[in-house]
Amino acid sequence: MGKHVVVGSGQVGTHLATKLLAQGHEVTVVTRSGSGPAGAVRVAADVADKAKLTEVAKGADVLYNCVNPRYHRWLTDWPPMAESFLAAAEASGAVYVMLGNLYPYGPVTGPMTEDLPLASTSPKAQVRARMWADALAAHEAGRIRAAEVRGSDYFGPGATDQSYLGERFLGPLRAGKTVQLVWPADMPHSWTYLPDVADALIVAGRDERAWGRPWHVPTVEPLTFREMGERMAALLGRPAPRMVQLPWPLVRAVGLFSPMIGELPHIRYQFVAPFVLDSSAFQGTFGVAPTPIEQALKATLDA
Repeated sequence: MGKHVVVGSGQVGTHLATKLLAQGHEVTVVTRSGSGPAGAVRVAADVADKAKLTEVAKGADVLYNCVNPRYHRWLTDWPPMAESFLAAAEASGAVYVMLGNLYPYGPVTGPMTEDLPLASTSPKAQVRARMWADALAAHEAGRIRAAEVRGSDYFGPGATDQSYLGERFLGPLRAGKTVQLVWPADMPHSWTYLPDVADALIVAGRDERAWGRPWHVPTVEPLTFREMGERMAALLGRPAPRMVQLPWPLVRAVGLFSPMIGELPHIRYQFVAPFVLDSSAFQGTFGVAPTPIEQALKATLDA
């Protein structure tokens, strides 16, 4: 089996490394702290250290970028790490698979497809757009083989505190208490299941048809916060949860003291209008469907 280097061991990287190990691959996980699932070779390193990442990636078949710096640090953290990834991919010959997101599209009308321009005017989204543009340019020049995999907001086992459907949502729901929301409860929104993200990354690394373009992770039809909560409550045998939206002026005030909350105005457009991901290209090309929503929600609650 092949050698796979997974950089980042957060909510996606852990799923990815675990799945690759289960498939019998040699897996190296690179994080600043040296963490990672049992069975993987764990390396503590600064991802921006070009020489170190190049050394770790030597002999790898696939190099996965699953790093996820805090949103308010994108402008400072991403550029040196992106440069390091490109150098390591070129030196090692490994397929470079980037975990992307939908921010670079900016506000759109209608479902998002991979052929949309990366037109966001947000400096942070432009950083991500530049990362893909640089990787694609290197791919087209024959220096590397690259693909990017993009999902919407994540949910599922192992979701972190950055997930809107993480413990801050699940805790009150399980306890039968009111769920407090930053965003409207009844706006359709695409939710991407974490194990499906890992599966899509694996496909992108091994199937040459994936290389040289971005792909959207197989994702179920959009559901509102309320619909997600009602379905979870039904699985728990509980009545539909009560939901309240926090006043936006209050959220803005909290953002003065919390860097992460302070970034919410930049992504507000994603939640005050329908935010719909179209994953038909990936599904049709590779014959992969998203995990059925009831199965995904049950696994999320069981975790």
